[in-house]
Amino acid sequence: MLDQISADQDLDSRAEHYVRARAAADEAGRRRLRDEFIRDSLPFAGRLASRYYGRGEPAEDLDQVARIGLVKTVDRYDADRGSFTAFAVVTIRGELRRHFRDHTWGVHVPRRMQDLGLDLNRATGTLAARFARVPTDDELACFLGVGEADVRDARTSLAAYLPVSLNRQLDSGEDVEFGDLVGAPDPSLAAVDDRAAMTRLLLRMPQRDRRLLALRYWGNLTQAEIAEQFGVSQMQVSRLLARALAWLRTALLSDAVPPWPGTTDEPEVRVVLHSGPGRARHARVYGEVDRDNAAELRARLLAALCAGRPSTLVVDLAGVPSMDAAGLSALVAVHTAAHGRGVRLRVAGTAPHLAQLMAATGLDFLLRPAETGPGAGGSAS
Repeated sequence: MLDQISADQDLDSRAEHYVRARAAADEAGRRRLRDEFIRDSLPFAGRLASRYYGRGEPAEDLDQVARIGLVKTVDRYDADRGSFTAFAVVTIRGELRRHFRDHTWGVHVPRRMQDLGLDLNRATGTLAARFARVPTDDELACFLGVGEADVRDARTSLAAYLPVSLNRQLDSGEDVEFGDLVGAPDPSLAAVDDRAAMTRLLLRMPQRDRRLLALRYWGNLTQAEIAEQFGVSQMQVSRLLARALAWLRTALLSDAVPPWPGTTDEPEVRVVLHSGPGRARHARVYGEVDRDNAAELRARLLAALCAGRPSTLVVDLAGVPSMDAAGLSALVAVHTAAHGRGVRLRVAGTAPHLAQLMAATGLDFLLRPAETGPGAGGSAS
């Protein structure tokens, strides 16, 4: 110990001599004096590095880090601010601790938690000696001036310093790795493919049937409540739900997606034209309108618009149980064409849910009181 104190005092004396000599030397002389002083101070850096041996880092790496700290000490040293060795101890220890924080943790942990974890270890030893027992989290928190949650987080972060490999063999004598004991079978994993397939199938269903399923199984509405929203009977809702579920069940168990029930190669939409008073014309639409037949509906309504140059075209949707966005797009196209030809377009006979859909999409200006034109007569288009 006396030899070390004497060596530190001698190093302080050499530091003072180095500062004076550097002030009087030229640029080349200052570089030579700096290199000589660093070389003479290397044993001091080595003694500080040796205090951290045996902590999982190679001694050569720690010596190198300590020497980097020594170089920084020499370059920053100001003789007017105190002892060289005191400044060197602070700087070199800081470099060594920074090395351990940045390079030896198996999992990234915030620096605050790293420092608090080290303080927690020291505080645990101090309080255990004082109380002759293991201190509680509350006592450790009061001693460190932090919250109990911080104490628990710091204790957890210490476990990340040397994490255990999942491939580590257990000491049970069997060929079992630690990772074999972590986790459990996920029962929902087998349903991933079915969920993905269900999503694709739902997108191939008509919009009305998708909405029925959503209201029933996600909205938890009764069949009577759904029927009230759609303006149909409860029996029809029951029939439509049964049809949709049967198709989904068949599609999930088949390699090829079956056609939607009731569909044919011809679009399921009919337009029956009637002549109204004056030059008015009424077009009654029958059938579900979706993306498969919306183009056909648009073509037939445009043909009705062009034939005979009517002054008004009333599109009666009383026979349309459902219409998706493609059908609304067809109505917009017909309205644009009618406006260009100076023909007034109105929509009548809409079910409550269709009227709500048109209002939500800004097409409610096309609605009019339910005048559906003449009764039975007409020609099918």
